[in-house]
Amino acid sequence: MVVLLLVAPLVGLLLAGCAKSSASTFAGDVLHQPYHVPDTALTDTSGATYSLAGTVKRLTLVFFGYTHCPDECPTTMATLASAMHQLDAADRADVQVVFVTTDPARDTGPVIRRWLDRFDPDFTGLTGPLPAILKIARRVGVPVEKGKRLPSGGYDMTHGTQVLGMNGSHDVPVVWTLGTTAPEFAHDIHQLLS
Repeated sequence: MVVLLLVAPLVGLLLAGCAKSSASTFAGDVLHQPYHVPDTALTDTSGATYSLAGTVKRLTLVFFGYTHCPDECPTTMATLASAMHQLDAADRADVQVVFVTTDPARDTGPVIRRWLDRFDPDFTGLTGPLPAILKIARRVGVPVEKGKRLPSGGYDMTHGTQVLGMNGSHDVPVVWTLGTTAPEFAHDIHQLLS
């Protein structure tokens, strides 16, 4: 009888270990050498000055992209919107999602705001002079360059597709790569805030 009492909890632990879902592991990549976000002024969609190094949330998710992007940008923003809706109210209150345009020539404040509102009206959108955007992007390991001219006469932008996780000290200790799912983001965000 004593043996059964000792074995039952052990079997329960083993079964729980076997039933562990893929969402229970951390999906983001923890950086050995975190990036530090420079205090460079940009402009939010309302026209106010905004610096990533001035954010006050415990966790800020930053994505560099552009509104004319045909694939990764809308997909990533939709995934982040879904992840935010999967969080409880306490976690959601501690997180800000920021989109930084890599195409300020076309992405004015109103253009970015209309685009972001399709995903989540609480998302912050930033624009500014391209040299300032490139300075920040380089400091946080996001490659950005103007791409090829398109047959339509426009152009595309080549940019990194990672989502940066910035803490309250304005360091980026974690990044998520393209393909991270909304449940994985939600799980990781909760872990980071716990």
